[in-house]
Amino acid sequence: MAEIEKKPIKIMETILRDAHQSLIATRMTTEQMLPIVDKMDKVGYHAVECWGGATFDASLRFLKEDPWERLRKFRDGFKNTKLQMLFRGQNILGYRPYADDVVEYFVQKSVANGIDIIRIFDCLNDLRNLQTAVRAANKEKGEAQVALSYTLGDAYTLEYWVEIAKRIQDMGANSICIKDMAGLLLPYKATELVGALKEAVDLPIQLHTHYTSGVASMTYLKAVEAGVDIIDTAMSPFALGTSQPATEVMVETFRGTPYDTGFDQNLLAEIADYFRPIRDEALDSGLLNPKNLGVNIKTLLYQVPGGMLSNLTSQLKEQGAEDKFYDVLEEVPRVRKDLGEPPLVTPSSQIVGTQAVFNVIMGERYKMATKETKDVLSGKYGATVKPFNEEVKKKVLGEDAEVITCRPADLIPDELATLESEMAQYKQQDEDVLSYALFPQVATDFFKYRDAQQKKVDATIADTENGSYPV
Repeated sequence: MAEIEKKPIKIMETILRDAHQSLIATRMTTEQMLPIVDKMDKVGYHAVECWGGATFDASLRFLKEDPWERLRKFRDGFKNTKLQMLFRGQNILGYRPYADDVVEYFVQKSVANGIDIIRIFDCLNDLRNLQTAVRAANKEKGEAQVALSYTLGDAYTLEYWVEIAKRIQDMGANSICIKDMAGLLLPYKATELVGALKEAVDLPIQLHTHYTSGVASMTYLKAVEAGVDIIDTAMSPFALGTSQPATEVMVETFRGTPYDTGFDQNLLAEIADYFRPIRDEALDSGLLNPKNLGVNIKTLLYQVPGGMLSNLTSQLKEQGAEDKFYDVLEEVPRVRKDLGEPPLVTPSSQIVGTQAVFNVIMGERYKMATKETKDVLSGKYGATVKPFNEEVKKKVLGEDAEVITCRPADLIPDELATLESEMAQYKQQDEDVLSYALFPQVATDFFKYRDAQQKKVDATIADTENGSYPV
């Protein structure tokens, strides 16, 4: 038997971003992460994902941390490893489309502060919403990775994925990621998809999935055999459930094969030992819900990503309608179909989920439509792969509603200068305007908190200098 050519599988580690976002609502602090960076830097990862996604919002809103400061600290610590972030195309890390000048400035500052690889996706797979970010990343000499938001449905054929991958290559992306946010990609489908993409394009292909439906490790095995270049994994204390397959397990799976990573399991064990008490603490405090650690095969039935499931549960709890959970789950695919069958990923997952909750609670479909549902139907998020349900569109928007067909950002005038003037009194670093652009209220609260902390420190120093000590 001919020897298979060696092709070590590359691994991107998610524990500093997606793993704790998926399991403990992005609540790991910078202080909890920094002590282990040195050991993580020695593993030999292709990259470590440590920024973007919900980390930006959670840092400011819940942890009272500056996300830019976190990134700079990671950059100082990771001397040999590339740092990666997740970026929502024209929505950046927020929930609305931004003007091109804000997108460009955000990419510029992300790279300047230490990001090497920017994974850029759009919740509708509308590539027009990715162009500005890809161009900006190329200009800043960052790696622009474009992600396909993987989903199922009539429109999402193998031809669709191949066609979109070719267009991504033509756009100037450096690599492609199959972003399977709900764990819908089955093992043999992965063989087929990866094989087709490898034939169609010359770019490296990365696979990202979640363990929610229970098939992810098998999917990785088949994808690696089919030629995928990089897989996303999480250190075992924050793996499985709604997170990724475990790093150590995948490393061991390929040991002694042509795909052997060469990683040191003893070093990985030390890193796992470091994170385990943090996981246990999250379990004890209720931050980590054991439900998120199990397998939920309903994901495959309703195509609802793990994060969206927990959102639906909390929305229903607030409304005192927890008994309507399965009604809402069944309503989700119907709403998704009405809205042009978008992939369910931030922010489309929240939009579809919230509308499904309203439809069930009100007892009449679209009796009340959210602003975001109206925006989707008006074309403000971009083009969907399938047409909207015309009846629903009429009911929500009225008969002669104006619908846009151009790239949504073409209608947004430059906004950086206006944002600068709005928050000038709080500005301590260039990046502050970007924090404000994404989350005006949350950032303002953070800036006030930061000022108060600094004044407290100044007061302490002043008192000490005067020979008296603060009580």
